[in-house]
Parts: sequence; structure tokens; C-alpha cells
Amino acid sequence: MYIKKVIMGAALGAAVFSISCQNKAKWDETNAFFQESELPYHTADFSKIQNKDFKPALLEGMRQQAEAIEKIASNSEAPTFSNTIEALELSGTLLTRVSHVFHLLTGAHTNDELIEINSELAPKFATHTDGIYLNDALFERVKQLHKDRTILGLDEEQVRLIDVYYERFVQAGANLSAEAKKQLKQLNQEIATLTNEFSDKLLAATKAGSVSFTKEQLQGLPEEDFTSLQQKDGKYLLALNNTTQQPALSQLQQKETREHLFQQAWIRAEKKDKNDTRSTIVALAKKRAEKAKLLGFDTYAAWSLQGTMAQNPARVFSMLSNLSSHAMQAVKEETELLQGANKSATPLTAADWTYYAEQVRQEKFALNQEELKPYFELDKVLKDGVFFMAKYLYGISFIERNDIPVWHEDVKVYEFFNKDGSKLGLFYTDYFQRDSKQGGAWMSNIVDQSYLMNQLPVIYNVANFPKPAEGQASLLTLDQVVTLFHEFGHALHGLFADQKYPTLSGTNVSRDFVEFPSQFHEHFAFDPLILDNYAKHYQTGYIMPQAFADNIKAAAGFNKGYSLTELLGATFLDLAWHSIDANTEITDVDQFEIDALNKYGIYTSLVPPRYRSSYFSHIFGGGYAAGYYSYKWSEMIDFDAYAWLMENGGITPRNGEILRKKLFSRGNTVPLDKLYRDFRGKDPNIDAYLHYSGFSKQ
Repeated sequence: MYIKKVIMGAALGAAVFSISCQNKAKWDETNAFFQESELPYHTADFSKIQNKDFKPALLEGMRQQAEAIEKIASNSEAPTFSNTIEALELSGTLLTRVSHVFHLLTGAHTNDELIEINSELAPKFATHTDGIYLNDALFERVKQLHKDRTILGLDEEQVRLIDVYYERFVQAGANLSAEAKKQLKQLNQEIATLTNEFSDKLLAATKAGSVSFTKEQLQGLPEEDFTSLQQKDGKYLLALNNTTQQPALSQLQQKETREHLFQQAWIRAEKKDKNDTRSTIVALAKKRAEKAKLLGFDTYAAWSLQGTMAQNPARVFSMLSNLSSHAMQAVKEETELLQGANKSATPLTAADWTYYAEQVRQEKFALNQEELKPYFELDKVLKDGVFFMAKYLYGISFIERNDIPVWHEDVKVYEFFNKDGSKLGLFYTDYFQRDSKQGGAWMSNIVDQSYLMNQLPVIYNVANFPKPAEGQASLLTLDQVVTLFHEFGHALHGLFADQKYPTLSGTNVSRDFVEFPSQFHEHFAFDPLILDNYAKHYQTGYIMPQAFADNIKAAAGFNKGYSLTELLGATFLDLAWHSIDANTEITDVDQFEIDALNKYGIYTSLVPPRYRSSYFSHIFGGGYAAGYYSYKWSEMIDFDAYAWLMENGGITPRNGEILRKKLFSRGNTVPLDKLYRDFRGKDPNIDAYLHYSGFSKQ
């Protein structure tokens, strides 16, 4: 559950220019991107867009932006905010417009042609991006404005924009020598190629990794689940989720079935075939380490954490180490509970954990997922839960739009309005699993909010819920309900954007802040006020019995040690991969994982990491390299803000107005540590998280 961001720099590179010239003949009015969309909010017209439109449009976008950048850099006039910074913001409108749609489809609904285009253009995007940040003349203009920023009569947002640009230039290597810049450009191309290679391999491995079982082997799955499963050769296929643990493991009664499903998920990208990702991630980690060394840092993590709230790896390790001891102690206690529930002669394994956890949950809290699911019908959870929460807390309303083209039949579109009736933005949902979609759940933009561009936000949420059979209702688990609230929290962060400049708009904040709004809104999923409005039986319409709601609340802290430990395991793996130096040789990925988890005191065979290295798309295919810790850092902020909410009357429109005004609408217009202190009156700490999660009493 994360944000997928597409960051396009502006650059002039000989390779990019020559390629775009070669393809110029393909760029004409027949291309779907030739003119800006005339649809509401300038959203993409998916009824016109074809695969063949992307390559020429992307190349032309790079050519146009390169031309604009060269004009800015070679301007003989003294640098001003208007002719340099604002001109940078206005450059690349075509490239941004096309790349947003391209990366939406390569993530949510890809095909062989898009995969090929992505593979071909990945290194060219890297070259293009390097052109802006490694352009000496351009950097000199930005550097001069940064030096004079406090005496130019600029407003707060403009000063912040100069700061952000300057920091990006420096972090990207603008101060390097000419020879070092040449090396860096080569490294960036190689890193982009490897990142794309990992994503392609993982998508193929996950698709190929679907596991087939007879109906007898799947004993324990509800009868209605079989109607949504694909069949092959008389067997049922279980598609793999992008996490280590698979949803079905909590229900499957046969140990052999659980072990087989778990093992196939565990080795999905380690089968010594063309989709084995291990050689790719070793090469990628090494290239990132080389890049960090070239830029003057001991590790990629140290380089990557510049500009974040955490600032450096030492602060991250300090927070995580504080949590590790709590996690391992809780896992020890939970293991004893599960051992007691295991009546078989065979010992408990990682494949058994969620199954026996579900047994204990039912016995201890009378909480049965199958009894609960009829009260969590997708459309009701979304409209009467998630959207109702947004209306009650923030005063916003929605209508469904059936007149706007979408990229797949499962996609729905909603228009949102402010309390005064003014337009807020457009919101797409794409919730069902399919082979053409990357695993996981995420949010991103089709159109960025910006007053400079006269644009309101167009945002989408993607998930991977099992698609029900035709005519059947989509019923969610507790975790999937939380996912809806989480991803819509990201969407609100984007919808509430209120910035002039797109670089600072909405969710364009550091990774360890960006998960704060999403995780904060998870708290409302089972709040009585919200729950009572949406938790109604999909057939009878009856409100969920109060006993069920009480049991959900009572069980909220159950299995907390497991949840924290699996997440910490993944976090420490991320940091281990990105704390190697450029000379480190890794010959055995599996042993590297074990050594890393042991080093950080989080290794246990019963609780594997939420993501194994070989299918850790956040850090090897997404934008979270050395940044997976941000979920826990953001959670620290989220619980601290939730404590404020509880101290000030809970869920009220007044508090919603404060949250929107002081936090969720500010984008990156203020340094984020200052933004939070201005709201809370202090820095966040881990105390509220430990308290509300049940790890400590206060």
C-alpha cells in the first residue's frame, strides 16, 4: 500500500534528442496525446489512447522539455524566479501528461507492448532526468536564486520551491566534477534498466506462480470463493498476493496445502528460471552503492535519506530498535497461544501462523472472518464508509460519473466537491486482481493539482481484491477494509492539494511523511460512528450486531507482535541491502537475508518478513529504496496526530477542518518537521504508537 510517483526531470541529452527526431514522423494529430484532453478536469481519454501512441508521445515530450530546458539554461538575462524556477515548472507539460497515463497502465493494466516500451525507454528517462540536475548552466541559475531567495520579495511557497529545487540538484550530483557526472549518468541508466527488469520479472513470476489445487485440498475455503477462482485441468488456481503470507492460508485446513501454497509464494521469484530476480537485485543494490559512493556517501541509505524527516540512517535504526524488542516479546507470547491451538503432532511453521491465529481469534474474541465478510460489501464500504467518513470529517461530497472513459471495465469514476459545492477533483477506483496488474495497492495522479497550470487533481486508487463471479457480491476481509481507508487517505492528501506549483503539490512530500495521511485514516475504518453507517449485511441490510463490532475492537491488538515483526523484517532487509558499500560482494541472497535479520535481532523462522528480497517490489521496483522504514516513521506521526484528535473531541467537522487546513492541504510548501510542529506544538514520538497499539500502557 503505497504511492507510485513518476518523477520526470528535464534534460537535453544527445541520445534522447536523436531518438525523438527519428520518431518525429509518428508524432502528429492522429496521436491521442497530441492535444490536451477536453474531458472534465483534463483527465485522460482512455477511449482514444492506444499502445502505439505512447512511444512517440513520450519521446516528443522529452524533446519538447529538453528544448525548454536549454532555453532556460542559456538565457542571457540574470536569473529570476519567473525565468528560471517558474519556467522549470512550466516545462515538460506533455511529458508529464503522457507519463502519468503510461505509468498508470504499466502498473494497473499492462501488456507485452507496454512492457517492451517501458524496457526500451527506462534508460532514456534516466538520461533525460540527468539532464536537468547535471546541467551546469542551469544549476548556476538555481544556485544564485537560492543564495538570494530571502531578498527577492517572494512568498513562502516560492521560497520553498527554490529550496526544494536546490536540494534536488545537490542530491542528484550537481556539484560533481565533469568526469564524475559522466560516471553518474551511466550508473543512473544502469539502475533504471535494472529496476525495470526487476518489475518485469516479478510480474511474470507472480503470474506464473499461481498454485493449482483440487477442491479437496482447498478444504476450509468458503464455497462462494470457488466461484471466483480460475480453473485449469480440473483444478482451482490460487493467484499469489504480493506479500509473503497469502490470504487463503488463514482458512486452509490441510497442513500440506498450506505448506505448498506458502512455499510457492516464498520461491515465486527464485526458481532459477528467466523470472528469477536474485541476480537483478544483487546488481541493483551494488549499482546503488556505487552511486552513493560517487556522490560522497558511505551507503545508498545515507544518500537517500537526505531531505526526509528521519534525515539519516542512525535515527531510523534508533526508532526501529526501540520497536524490535516490543515486537519480539509480543511474538513470543503469541507463539505460545498458537502452539496451544495446534492440536496436530507436527510443529508450528510459518505456513501455519495465520491459520492458527484465526482459530485463536475466533475462540478468544468470537471473531470469524467469514461471519464478518457479509457486512463488508465493497460498494457499501466505499460509499457508506470511506466516502461517508470524508463527508462527515471534511464536508466533501461525491457523485458517480458514468460518462468518463476508463482503462478497464472494473474501473469506476467519482467526482468530489467541497462543502460549498465547488469542484474538488476526480477519483478513479480499480480494485480487482488481474494478471495485467502489479501486486499490492497504491495511489497516484493522472493530473496534478496546480494553480499555475489551472489544474484540479485527478487521482486513482488501485488494489488487488479477488474479483467475484458474475452476479456475486464483492465481500471484504478486515484487512481489505483497512486497505480501502488507507488508500483513500492518500487520495485525500492529493485531493486536498492547494498549491500553485506542481512540484510542491499534494503528495509530493518525503516518503516518511507521505504515508502519514493514509495510515491516519485507517483509524476510522472501525470507529463506531463510521462502522455503523456501512457495516450492513449485503443481503438483508441488517446492521452488524453490536457483539461483532465489540469483538472487532477487542481483537484490534491481537497478533500485533506478528504484524510488527513481519514489517520490521522487511524494513531491516531494505536497510541491509542499501547499507552495503560499493565493494561488498553478495553471492547468496538467501544467506544475506538471514544474516541481516539476525544482525538486527528480528529473525524468527515463524515470522518471515512481509516481503522477501526477491519479490520486494517497493524497494527494487518502486520508489522506496532505503525508504520502507517510512511506514513505521509515518505511523509514529499518525498515532501522535490521532492522540491529538482524541484529546480534542475525536471525529468532528471542526477537527477535520483543522487537519485539512494545517496538514493535509499543505503539500510540501513548508519543511515537513516544521509543518507538523506548527500543528501539534511538538515533534512526534513513538509513545502514542506504543500506547494505542497495545505495546505499553500509559
